Amino acid sequence: MLLAAEKELRAVLARFAEARFRHDLQPTGRSSRELEETSARLCAMTGTASVDQALAAADVLLQQLRADRRAATKASRSLAA
Repeated sequence: MLLAAEKELRAVLARFAEARFRHDLQPTGRSSRELEETSARLCAMTGTASVDQALAAADVLLQQLRADRRAATKASRSLAA
């Protein structure tokens, strides 16, 4: 099961990717604002100052959440056996 924080982070990453794609494809004032807003949100969620840092931090965080979820699943299976 995904944690609320993981779902939110994945949703922001998806919005960022979509905004970046849209802006790269056809830059407009609106696409620029969307990209800036999602970039700022991503940086705020990861506690970083740049998009590159935020993307790297998000990868690390998602890997840790996935590892934690696997460990919890393994532990619950051990208890059930």
